[in-house]
Amino acid sequence: MPDLRDRPGQQWRGYVLAVLAAICWATGGLVAKWLFGPHDASVGRWLLSAPAIEATPAALASARAMFAAVVLAIGLAVVRPASFRVRTRDLGFLAVFGVAGLAGMHVAYFQAIAHANVATAILLEYLAPVIVLVFSVLVLGHRPGMVLPAGVIMSVTGCALVVGAFGGEGLSVSTAGLFWGLTAAAFFSLYTLLGSYAAGRFSPWTLLVYGLGFATVFWLVYLGGPGPIIELVRAPAGLLGVVYLAVFATIVPFAAFLKALHYIDGTKALIASTLEPAVAALAAFVLFAEHFTWLQIAGGVLILGAILVVQRRPATSTITEVPPGV
Repeated sequence: MPDLRDRPGQQWRGYVLAVLAAICWATGGLVAKWLFGPHDASVGRWLLSAPAIEATPAALASARAMFAAVVLAIGLAVVRPASFRVRTRDLGFLAVFGVAGLAGMHVAYFQAIAHANVATAILLEYLAPVIVLVFSVLVLGHRPGMVLPAGVIMSVTGCALVVGAFGGEGLSVSTAGLFWGLTAAAFFSLYTLLGSYAAGRFSPWTLLVYGLGFATVFWLVYLGGPGPIIELVRAPAGLLGVVYLAVFATIVPFAAFLKALHYIDGTKALIASTLEPAVAALAAFVLFAEHFTWLQIAGGVLILGAILVVQRRPATSTITEVPPGV
């Protein structure tokens, strides 16, 4: 597939797709927290009226991957069967993408939520732009100038303000929560790096359907069978939550984010996706009558400013081009 990253007139597509991913992801953490149970006040009054499922992070991550893989595979078989065509030698890369990039990120993020709260998990996961930027400079030898680092600092600071890091009310830090949150950031970075590396070779749908397929195989082996998944979806509320996560917090946002990597580089896409906590806070304000603070508003403005700053001129791509025939 053609690599359109940073071409004039194309960047806006990447930012729109990355923001769409952020909007969809913003609701996923809330649903996951509800499924973990027991509920706390941060989950929202509407969900408090429903019974807790008390799912484990591994069961929820596996159910999310399996349902998303099945739904996506059926849909592509009907409307885009060519998405399944890959070379045999590509299967190793796709397996790494699915197991390390998708399965690893899902379980680490859900573990972070289970051991901390959604705000803390989101803040730690969105240290990913820092990791990708440092990797691109130290390992790949890129020199992005000052614009991209400034955008990273603005976006991470804005994210911290939105989730209440400086006010102290929105965070719940524990050793386990810190470990899993940083692990989620590392896996999110890996997902972005692998997705950006493969952007010129695979469509987002091919990457996602194979990635989810390999992630599902990993989880079935890890869990010793589908028993925990069946137990989770046996209750109607559990099934509803998993289906929502599979479609609206997995297929739609991950496909949008992978497509965004065709138009902008990985660090820029991650900066745009840090809108997730701001969207989540806005949703809580609209749906649950939670209050905005001036610090949260300032954080949202900083994130928007970061997106505007980094899109003003192309930066050195964080990933090298894929050599022909690899």
